[in-house]
Amino acid sequence: MSEASVLIHPSSQEPYREAPVAPPADSNPVRRLGREEIHQARAERRRAQKALRKKKAVQGPLPPSQVSIPNRVSALVSVKQEQAEREEATVEQVRVFRAYLPILLARLAKIPDARNPKKVKHKATVLMLYGILTFALHRTSRREANRTLTRPSMMENLKLLFPELETIPHHDTLSRLLAGIEVDQIEEAHLELVQRFIRNKKFRRYLIANCYPIAVDGSQKLVRDVQWSEETLQREVKKGDGTILQHYVYVLEANLAFHNGMTIPLMTEFLSHTAGDTESNKQDCEQRAFRRLAERLKRAFSHLPILVLLDGLYANGPIIELCRKKGWDFMIVLQDGSLPSVWEDVKGIRKLEPGQVFERTHNGRVQKFWWVNDIRYEYGPNGRHHQTLHVVVCEETWEDVDRDSAEVITKKSRHAWISARPLSSRNVHPRCNLGARHRWSGIESSFLVEKRQGYQYEHAFSYDFQAMKGYHYLMRLAHMFNALAQHASTLVKIVTKLGVRGFIQYVAETISGPWLDPRTVRQRLAAPFQLRFC
Repeated sequence: MSEASVLIHPSSQEPYREAPVAPPADSNPVRRLGREEIHQARAERRRAQKALRKKKAVQGPLPPSQVSIPNRVSALVSVKQEQAEREEATVEQVRVFRAYLPILLARLAKIPDARNPKKVKHKATVLMLYGILTFALHRTSRREANRTLTRPSMMENLKLLFPELETIPHHDTLSRLLAGIEVDQIEEAHLELVQRFIRNKKFRRYLIANCYPIAVDGSQKLVRDVQWSEETLQREVKKGDGTILQHYVYVLEANLAFHNGMTIPLMTEFLSHTAGDTESNKQDCEQRAFRRLAERLKRAFSHLPILVLLDGLYANGPIIELCRKKGWDFMIVLQDGSLPSVWEDVKGIRKLEPGQVFERTHNGRVQKFWWVNDIRYEYGPNGRHHQTLHVVVCEETWEDVDRDSAEVITKKSRHAWISARPLSSRNVHPRCNLGARHRWSGIESSFLVEKRQGYQYEHAFSYDFQAMKGYHYLMRLAHMFNALAQHASTLVKIVTKLGVRGFIQYVAETISGPWLDPRTVRQRLAAPFQLRFC
């Protein structure tokens, strides 16, 4: 009822006006738009975005646009043409696998097999290859792999593409194998394969300051309300009016993070309750796991120049000291609340040296870098330890179209890092834009891909802790092979056309149906092949 509504009081029969009723506290006072207004707002945003692109084109080269799947019907006009495209995509994908598969399988064959030789039906290498293909073809579980990969058409094509697969085993057989072997040697085989890529200079174009950029970060793998293994970590969480004890698995991952967008899974360190300080009732933590991972990384790549990319959790003296002892370069995120003494020195020295500034435009954003070198950072009891740090700050602005008003607005962002090496106008761009900024795409985006885009990162696959780790290592191997294939020069067009997940689904559909000509496939797989990246 409106404010002007007139009511008659039943006792006096006198008219009075009803007091206005206040809207509920949680109601939205903003007026909802009608259909025509919504269409008009969309059209205004499109016009504003088009005008902004024209303006930027006049000012200079446009930033590279994000690749999206074309929104159009299929350009294929016949079954024969589709068969040729499917065969091309599948064979080129498999050629990347087969170029390095013999080396990998030869290394995996050295892992001692604890099974009874009289009862062995499938070789250990066949089982592990089957596991890699399970993840490479984005099977969501052991049950789905059993159901789909053992179909007659799929089996015949898998044997055609991978002759090592004499028969297709049941996934329970692989699970039992992984529970009884030293699964860490699967990752050792993975590392030896990466070492081969490095010796062959496959990644030389993507180095930063002649270093290999390695991003490191932690992530939760799975969580359960019951303890299913002694290695799981635990925590108390609120549920209803009380609390419950959760048991979870947490891992620390290291990836090669190149500025062309290619991410190569490298190493995994599992956090374990047994690796913590059990006497003091302290669980394993990410920084403790980083020390273990650093030791393993140094053993595997003892003479490799490495640029470590770390988030703000690692901005502390002991971690910086550890990286310097290993001989590693580093770029570490420096948050506003971290290392107050360092920030005080940064602000004070900047007033005395205001000339250390470098401006440039990168990906459509106007960037202003300023830095302060040679900051003494003291830490430990009574400041008995110290490190010399170099801090760089990037302040950037760019124009964008506001989603609500369709007006061109200016956006701002600010980033800060600790650098192992002194900063200058010559190295600030590669260290920050090509290195530190790609920590996110190299590790955080990798988590997104492995968790939500086909690799089932958060699925246990087995409740035996060793077998679960083995499946994780096989998953990372499959991700590496797919990443290499998707950046291969022979596949870049079709991957751009279908998208990464669409391409893998396309290949899986091809293998599952009668699309491949055995004679043609054998001839092409036998031809010489050299992996080149686009």
